[in-house]
Amino acid sequence: MNIPEELKYTEEHNWVRVLPGGAAQVGITSYAQTQLGDIVFVELPKVGQALGAGQAMGVIESVKAATDLYSPLAGKVTAVNDELEASPELINEEPYGDGWMVEIQPSDAGALNDLLDAAKYQGIVSGG
Repeated sequence: MNIPEELKYTEEHNWVRVLPGGAAQVGITSYAQTQLGDIVFVELPKVGQALGAGQAMGVIESVKAATDLYSPLAGKVTAVNDELEASPELINEEPYGDGWMVEIQPSDAGALNDLLDAAKYQGIVSGG
């Protein structure tokens, strides 16, 4: 299973990449996209929208199910991946690359320290 060491994770199967300048790029993990199956639609928040940690920020639909996307951090949405509107399958093809979903400017940079590292996330998905 692909769990990049340099990323942070949530128990809800989001990954977070800290970008230069402190913004956080967010997507779903390889494990999550595998569980969902072929992704056919994504609804993302609007740029400028304020989010609370754990707040629903969108919806992801696959051939199997629809599920809410939850924000891993409190902050403001600074960018969304518009390519997903026409090509939601990018999440299946490159969950840690072109399949990113949103960028959030955290209201508390220290909250990044509360996220899981790769080893702890591996323990969750492997049932350990």
